[in-house]
Amino acid sequence: MAAYAGRGAHGQTVEHLGRRILTGALEEGATIDPVALESELDVSRTVVREALRVLAAKGLVGARQKRGTFVLPRAEWNLLDGDILRWQFEGRTDPAFFESLHEVRLITEPAGARLAAQRRTDDDLAALEAALAAMADAGNDPGAAVKADLAFHRALLAATHNELLLRMEAVIEAGLMVRDRLVHGGGRRVADPVPSHRTVLEAVRRGSAAKAERAMRALLDQAVEDLSHLAR
Repeated sequence: MAAYAGRGAHGQTVEHLGRRILTGALEEGATIDPVALESELDVSRTVVREALRVLAAKGLVGARQKRGTFVLPRAEWNLLDGDILRWQFEGRTDPAFFESLHEVRLITEPAGARLAAQRRTDDDLAALEAALAAMADAGNDPGAAVKADLAFHRALLAATHNELLLRMEAVIEAGLMVRDRLVHGGGRRVADPVPSHRTVLEAVRRGSAAKAERAMRALLDQAVEDLSHLAR
């Protein structure tokens, strides 16, 4: 998933403007003054120009003669872009968001597990095993736990060898990152994620499509229970 955070002045400018647009601080149709941005962010004209070019490629901004640069309507945004998903999901803790995420995962991941069991290669299994090992080694490190969980679900979708299904990675990963940070952060105690993920892996390894699908559904049920536990 592409991300510009931390990539110098250019990346920081992209992040700043992207977040302002996604949060509504810069509304649809709002004019963006590049000269004012140079002063506000203390960056060069080249940095601002390149940042706006990146945002234009994502469908967030456009430019017209006499009108200048402005925020495009939401209908023009590339909502499956990794950065746009991340900016949109950051900081979300409302139940409706997690319910929507769960629905998307229920539609995508059990079917993905079934296909992975039918199509996985030795390399796919190695990637899943590495992610599971990292999950077991994460211990009480929230950052490592989040990274390992994302790696496992990414590897599972890759094992389907379905290019279109793999495109769903951006949606799932962006939402899962928010969910995982909430679940694993702050020293919260939740169920050990390794056994449920191992059950999925073993079903995929054996080529048992039906068991892989059931195991993934059980894993997603546990994910909902983890959030319910935190809410309680």
